[in-house]
Amino acid sequence: MSRQPELARIRVAAGILRNDEGRVLIAERSGDHAFAGLWEFPGGKIGDGEDTVEALRRELREELGIEILEQSLFMSLEHDYPDRSVSIDFYRIDKWLNEPEGRDGQALQWLRPDEISAALLLPADAPVIAALRQP
Repeated sequence: MSRQPELARIRVAAGILRNDEGRVLIAERSGDHAFAGLWEFPGGKIGDGEDTVEALRRELREELGIEILEQSLFMSLEHDYPDRSVSIDFYRIDKWLNEPEGRDGQALQWLRPDEISAALLLPADAPVIAALRQP
């Protein structure tokens, strides 16, 4: 019986920005990334020696040009892709400074959770939409 090779485990922090109208921000993955063309909640890998909130703040500063003022853990999940396993902590971002902009050239959209099709998102992000739709 052959043994499956262990998948590389990647730790990720992602932010769910919600505006005053109840819309959340999603970002399109650009051309050279895996799953290019799909949408995701912005964020990225947690670096060695970095805690989750530090990584979240750094990633959203780099990707969106914002400074987080208030965050709270929304949910954590794990997802296995064919070549890697990701462990993601999703944080609600309720207050921030600056208007988010796609600093890496990525498109951004503000949508109500009920307007977002799970099929348009990275597979690991789809359960977040279901949770956001709960009253």
